[in-house]
Amino acid sequence: MLKFTKNSGLTKVWVSLVMTGVYTIDQVPTFFGLKEAVQAVIDELTKGE
Repeated sequence: MLKFTKNSGLTKVWVSLVMTGVYTIDQVPTFFGLKEAVQAVIDELTKGE
């Protein structure tokens, strides 16, 4: 079964869209674990702030 990871291309696209304010995390689609992968990357990136 397909499941997105933190290194998936689509995950990286959505991370950049959320981080730049184009979309919110709530607007990320939930299919195949995409939202969870995006949230995990954002959590890692913002951990040091």
